[in-house]
Amino acid sequence: MFALKAQRFSDGDRLEIGGWPVRLRVDGRARRISLRVDRARSEIVALSPNARRLNEAVAFAQEKAGWIAKQLAALPQRMSLAPGGVLRLNDRPYRLEVAPGRARIEAAHPGGPRIVAPDDPNWGLKVIRLAKREALSVLTERTAVHAAALGRPMPSVAVADPKARWGSCRPATAKAPAAIRYSWRLILAPAAVADYVAAHECAHLIEANHGPRFWALCETLVGDPAPHRAWLRAHAAELHAIGA
Repeated sequence: MFALKAQRFSDGDRLEIGGWPVRLRVDGRARRISLRVDRARSEIVALSPNARRLNEAVAFAQEKAGWIAKQLAALPQRMSLAPGGVLRLNDRPYRLEVAPGRARIEAAHPGGPRIVAPDDPNWGLKVIRLAKREALSVLTERTAVHAAALGRPMPSVAVADPKARWGSCRPATAKAPAAIRYSWRLILAPAAVADYVAAHECAHLIEANHGPRFWALCETLVGDPAPHRAWLRAHAAELHAIGA
């Protein structure tokens, strides 16, 4: 008889263990097999030092099925946007409603701030697009303020939906101008927290690392960054659950 070959796994593979999502990841800096919770993606990451030990990572995750279930069950439930709900943008609550015409934000509506979109299957997607547009506007304005305070030219600004970071900065080079990209979900966070991220990324226009001089720049712009960093750690899963 021929022995069955063991299943082969690759970096990035996703599987279910006990009905819960687990993603395999190879990290050359890891010293051992381990599990961690990815709150942004609502999944468990099984880390392995190299691809040869991915089978061990899977076996370890299977042994910890109970722990995995407990960790993921405690995460916030995905929140789909629907008429009748409320969405906070830049510290302001907006009622979500159905109305004819183009999708729009009505900050000065007589009945209170609201976000409206026509009744169709893409209603939620249209609300998300409006939130992204608002995020780009607000974060562009805060970037301009902080870049000017640092004496740096205004970088280009864009928003996306990364799962692992709130912002990224590419400092200017001889060949390309500076560029900053933010998570659009920062518009869902307190305004002071979003402003801190803008200051953080602008500080990278001068210091491309996280050394003492970098943190000194952040503190000059927005004061102690610790409370804002703590808020993002505590509420990351909630922000990523909105509109999913």
